[in-house]
Amino acid sequence: MSQKINTLVVDDEAGIRFFLEETLTKAGYVVRTAATGQEALDRLRDDAYQLMILDLKLGGRVDGLKILEAVRWRWPETVVVMLTGHGSLESAMAAIREGVDGYLLKPVDPSQLRQAVREALERRARLGAFPKQEEIRTLERGPFIIDLAKHTATADGQPLDLTPREFNLLAYLIQNAERVVTPKELVQAAQGYESDSLLEARQIIKWYIHRLRQKIEPEPSKPRYVLNVRGVGYRFAE
Repeated sequence: MSQKINTLVVDDEAGIRFFLEETLTKAGYVVRTAATGQEALDRLRDDAYQLMILDLKLGGRVDGLKILEAVRWRWPETVVVMLTGHGSLESAMAAIREGVDGYLLKPVDPSQLRQAVREALERRARLGAFPKQEEIRTLERGPFIIDLAKHTATADGQPLDLTPREFNLLAYLIQNAERVVTPKELVQAAQGYESDSLLEARQIIKWYIHRLRQKIEPEPSKPRYVLNVRGVGYRFAE
């Protein structure tokens, strides 16, 4: 590995922390660990990590999903691989919705861990951070103004309190307002996650669309701007 990748391992089991740290260190990563959710939050407060291996079911009041939400707010470019011994569709979907880049079930062997990490890093690098078109700095449509450089959004001159994923979603919809955008494309644009199936993408993006409408629509139950095109996807309307 030509470039050292700063990595945070978060797991409340000492043996698993040791295994993860040893495996990744031998693979060339620079690894720090946290035994609790609060310890992870303390580390994330001041330090940025390019990669995080995160246990979903942490003991204590701060669980893996809360850590994931915090890192997406503070360091949205961090690649996160979720690790859990309690795999279920619900927990996996909740993690994916918050922007997880990979998902592994315990027990995991060294080769599986290395492969999942490598694929997550490669996927993020391949998709890149949205947007990449440097020549486009500001998007304007209807009452909305999106400043891509400053990562701010306003409606009728008032700032919108959007998460990084919601910002990406709104900007992508506005940038592609002339067409209907598929759920798979929207998931990829919003969080850099390459969905395996249309059903999965629909479930993920439905949740994001719901949250976005709560923040930008005059009447979220009767959307004016983000419209559903049955069986196809979503489009932005002025």
